[in-house]
Amino acid sequence: MVIWGWRTYVQQLVMLTLVCQQCQNPAAHNLHKRITKFTLFFIPLFPLSRKFGLQCTFCGVAYDIDKTHAEQLLASAQQQPQTYPQQTHQPHQH
Repeated sequence: MVIWGWRTYVQQLVMLTLVCQQCQNPAAHNLHKRITKFTLFFIPLFPLSRKFGLQCTFCGVAYDIDKTHAEQLLASAQQQPQTYPQQTHQPHQH
C-alpha cells in the first residue's frame, strides 16, 4: 500500500501597513507564501505550487497576489526603516 498526498506550508514574509481593499482601513497586512508539497509516506518530496497572499489583520480578508507584486512589496518593506518597536518573547524563569 502506498500512502501519498500533499501538505501546505505557510511562511510569513513581512508585516506591512496598507489600506485594505475590503474595509478601507489602514491596517497591518501579513504578506505570506504558501507552498504545497507532494508527500509520499508523509515525507514532503517536491513542491506542487507556490502562491503569495496578503491578509488584513483588521477585518481578516485574505487574497492571493502574483509573485511580481509580492516581490515589489517585500523590496519596499526592506527599504523602509522599522518604525514600530518589536515585541520580544521573554521565557519564564521557574
